Amino acid sequence: MTLYEELKWRGLIKDEAGENLEEKINKGGLTFYWGTDPSADSLHIGHLSSLLTAKRLEMGGHHPILLVGGATGLIGDPRPTTERAMISKETVEHNYNCLHKQIKDLFGYEMVNNYDWSKDINFIDYLRDYGKYFNVNYMLDKDIIKRRLESGITYTEFSYMIMQALDFLWLFENKGCTMQAAGSDQWGNITAGIDLIRKKTGKEAYGFTMPLVTDKNGNKIGKTAGNAIWLDKNKTSSYELYQFFLNSEDEMVVDYLKIYTFLSKEEIEKIAEEHKQNPELRKAQKILAKEIVSFLHGKDDAEKAIQMSETLFSGHVKNLTTKEIIDVFKGVPTFEAKNNMNIIDMLVNGKIASSKREAREFVNAGSITINEEKITDENYNVTKELAIDNEILVVRRGKKKYFIGKIN
Repeated sequence: MTLYEELKWRGLIKDEAGENLEEKINKGGLTFYWGTDPSADSLHIGHLSSLLTAKRLEMGGHHPILLVGGATGLIGDPRPTTERAMISKETVEHNYNCLHKQIKDLFGYEMVNNYDWSKDINFIDYLRDYGKYFNVNYMLDKDIIKRRLESGITYTEFSYMIMQALDFLWLFENKGCTMQAAGSDQWGNITAGIDLIRKKTGKEAYGFTMPLVTDKNGNKIGKTAGNAIWLDKNKTSSYELYQFFLNSEDEMVVDYLKIYTFLSKEEIEKIAEEHKQNPELRKAQKILAKEIVSFLHGKDDAEKAIQMSETLFSGHVKNLTTKEIIDVFKGVPTFEAKNNMNIIDMLVNGKIASSKREAREFVNAGSITINEEKITDENYNVTKELAIDNEILVVRRGKKKYFIGKIN
C-alpha cells in the first residue's frame, strides 16, 4: 500500500482539502502540523490517534510540528453545547510545560506555542490584518458555530476560528508548513486557515481530518467526566491503561488495532480472523493493550501490567506489592481496621456489610475472602499476619465486589 492507502485503510482520513492531496502525501516532504490546547497537564487517549497519525506521516518522509495553544487555550474552542470555563494564564503555562516534556519524551516532535506570535497583535491590527478576510456568513455556516446559535455563542468563542486560521498562516509563512491534520470536529477551522492563506498569499495549503475515535455507541473515548485515560503513567498507571484496552468491545477492537498500533495489514487481518473464530479468548484485546502500553510506557511496564492482570484474574493477590495493589484496585472503596479486630465488626465498620446480621450471613455463606483466604468463622479476628506487607487487606465479597483495607 502507499502511505495514503494505508491511512485510508486504517480509517485515519475522513475529510480532505486541497488538490492532489493523495499524491502529496505519498511523495513525502511536507511540513504539517497538528494542534491541541493545554487544557490539562497531560494528553489523553483521545489525542493518541492524532499523535500516531503524525508518526506515520513522519515515517513516510514528512515533518511534523505539534502546536500547543498557549493563546487559544486562554480562549477555548467552542463546545457543541456550552462555553468552556476559562483557565488562568498560570495554569495554561504550567500545562504547556508539562505537555512539552511529554511530547519530547514520547515523540521528539518539533513543538511551538501560538502565544509566542499572538501575544503582540493589537486589536486594531487583528481586525485590519485578519478579521477583514472573514465573511461572517461564512463563519456562521461552519457546523460547530451553527450548533451553538440557538443556545448562544460569545464573541470570544466566535473568534476562535480566526485565531486558529492565523496559526496556520503563521506556520505557513515562518515554518513552510503547508498541511494541517486534526480531528473531524476541527474541519471548519482547517478550511478557514486554508482560505486565509490563499487570500493573504495567493498560495495553496492542504488539510485532512481524522475521525474521532469512539466506542460502539458513538461515544468519544479518552477524556470523559471524571474518568480520563491519560498518557502520563503517573496519572493513569500502566495497569489501568492495559485494563482499559483489554476491556475493548469486540465490535471495535480491530478498528483500534488499525488506529493505535503499527502492526501491518497482514498481521491485523490474521488477528481479526482469530478473534472472529474465538472472541472469548480476547486475543485481539490482549495484543492491542500490550502494544499500546509498550509504546507509551515501555515493554517492561507492559509485561508487568500483563502479569498483574493475570495475577488478579487467578486470584493470587498475595503476589502483588502494596503499590501494585493500589494501582490494581484504584477507585474501589477503602476502609481502616484495627489489628486483631473481629471479622464481623470489620465488615460493618468498613461498610462491606450494612449490619452485623448481614455480615454474619456473608461469612457463614463463604462470601468473604481476605487476601485469598476464605473466612467462614464469625469469631475470626483479622490480624496483621494476614495482611500484605503487614498492612493491606484485599477483601472480596462475592465474586467481584472488592474493598481495600489498611490495618493498623
